[in-house]
Amino acid sequence: MDKHKELKELFNKGFTSLENRLNGGTKGELHTYRKDALKRFNELRFPTIKDEEWKYTNISPVIAKYFKPSADSAVIADAKGVDRFFINRNDFIHLVFVNGRFSDELSFGWKETEGFTVTNLKTAIKDKPEIVSGYIGKNAVIEDNIFTALSSAFIEDGTFIYVNKNTVVEKPVHIFYVTNSNEEIMNAPRNLFIAGANSQIKVIESYEALSSAAYFTNVVTEIFLEEGAVVEHIKIQDEALGAYHIARTEVSQKKASNYLSYNVDFGGSIVRNNLHTRFDESGAENNLRGLYLTSGSQLVDNHTRIDHAMPHCLSHELYKGVLNDSSRAVFNGKVMVRKDAQKTNAFQENKNLLLSEDALVNTKPQLEIFADDVKCTHGATVGQLSKDSLFYLKSRGFSHDTAMRVLIYAFASDVVHAIDIPEIRDYLEKKIAEKLATGLEN
Repeated sequence: MDKHKELKELFNKGFTSLENRLNGGTKGELHTYRKDALKRFNELRFPTIKDEEWKYTNISPVIAKYFKPSADSAVIADAKGVDRFFINRNDFIHLVFVNGRFSDELSFGWKETEGFTVTNLKTAIKDKPEIVSGYIGKNAVIEDNIFTALSSAFIEDGTFIYVNKNTVVEKPVHIFYVTNSNEEIMNAPRNLFIAGANSQIKVIESYEALSSAAYFTNVVTEIFLEEGAVVEHIKIQDEALGAYHIARTEVSQKKASNYLSYNVDFGGSIVRNNLHTRFDESGAENNLRGLYLTSGSQLVDNHTRIDHAMPHCLSHELYKGVLNDSSRAVFNGKVMVRKDAQKTNAFQENKNLLLSEDALVNTKPQLEIFADDVKCTHGATVGQLSKDSLFYLKSRGFSHDTAMRVLIYAFASDVVHAIDIPEIRDYLEKKIAEKLATGLEN
């Protein structure tokens, strides 16, 4: 039997197992959506490097394995193991998922909320079915993406956030997706964040591992910002080096809303981030920042799309990469300015620093402009450390290695300086320094 057919058969059996677990949950709009997603998954083919969108990212290692849905795995991490990932236990709301399943025991602060709802998706499906069905799948469509279709077919748990209008959520919400399994499993968390009019919230989404086994994280996140809403969204991917991570984030923005995104990649063997934002009403703004630090044979692929569908909107995008050894990175950023989106301001930049002759980056910033009254710029750079800057620091007493670390750190940490949560900003800056130090030693 063809390998792809075998893989699809495996997931079809897993879907039958899911239906058996859902009991009464097989009725209603959401399960119809699951079945439609499975049908579409069976119709679509897995992409290859012959497909333009996957030209530089060969995912054959991902589909060469037989990842089974994580719900069939019985391994649960203990509290002591998960505790090491917590950055601020007292002043944050923490939701912890292990192998894709919510852990009430390891989570805290999420029940003590007023003016907003923070819970796991499984609970929200039961308690707020109209809201879940009204939003889920509206932006992350299943028609043209086999991984979105697969993830959508296995919607069972994830994070649900609903912020009432005029509500400012004081505590950041930190979501942990932790994998702890000796089996080859697929985690398919689904996130749904809805920020009401003039509301504010800060969300950190972390992916961590307690085991080194190969596994597959296939996550879909949908974010809706109503008029005047402000959302700061930080995604930290630090999976095991044998793990595969494919993420899709879809953001919809209404009038005068502001979306701030920080996407930081440390781990993973093959990583693909699809981040798409759309201005549905005028006067909105977003700021997308990304950082990827790669070494060994890692591959990190960032595909972004900013859709200026309405006038008087502003977008600013900055992605940076530091590559060592024989690692690879891909940046494909598209800014689309539609015909009626006059008075658009859009700025896009991708900068890469290569520390090895064997490191490689493929970068392709794009502008598609159909309006005439706009200000749009884009650019990309790929290079090595400045010899003049190295000489300057060494002439002032720095050793060669220390001078290199200082320059690389200054280049990389620039991306996270603007994070408005001091504990997260400090954590990331420390993590960057540690990663760079290890990489240079190797």
